[in-house]
Amino acid sequence: MINIISNNKKIKYEINNQNIKNIKILGFWIYLMSDFIMFAVLFIVYMTLVNKTFNGPTVKDIFKITYVFIETLCLLTSSVTYSKAFIYSTYNKITKTNIWLILTIIFGLFFVYMELQEFYNLIQQGYGPSCSSFLSSFFVLLGIHNIHVISGILWISIMVILIYYYGLTSHNKIRLQCLGLFWHFLDIIWIILITIVYLIN
Repeated sequence: MINIISNNKKIKYEINNQNIKNIKILGFWIYLMSDFIMFAVLFIVYMTLVNKTFNGPTVKDIFKITYVFIETLCLLTSSVTYSKAFIYSTYNKITKTNIWLILTIIFGLFFVYMELQEFYNLIQQGYGPSCSSFLSSFFVLLGIHNIHVISGILWISIMVILIYYYGLTSHNKIRLQCLGLFWHFLDIIWIILITIVYLIN
């Protein structure tokens, strides 16, 4: 009798945990959809203003295919390393999970550095956001994506600390899953971004 009661409590606890997990992930999907709508608006604004250069530089003048390729490689590689971290987390491998998370941070930081360096070089050449409507939309679009990447890096850093001190608890696994959705979402946005901003033009 005691065993039956104990098993029932265990089943209810597991069901409750699963429900909490599903609700959190659903809530995060809703956030991602709202974020995607924001980026969609920014893409539309950019495409509307892309030819408003006012005798300033065009995309062709500032586009460096090698530079963009390296940026893309860094971001996509960081998604691979994050996927490895998530796989190890399912096996409760704390050390390996954190190692791959730290590698994700490193590749993310490379990407952020290259983006900031690109902005700095443009401003040094006199091609700042105030130069034309095109450059304003260009800086806003890439800048907001970069802010998202920085936020992701901070989130991953916090997860490394939480996993180190508290282990791969059920709550930390849910956080990792939501973080994975966010990080891969940024990859998708970047692919759309380079297609619209660089490749089409």
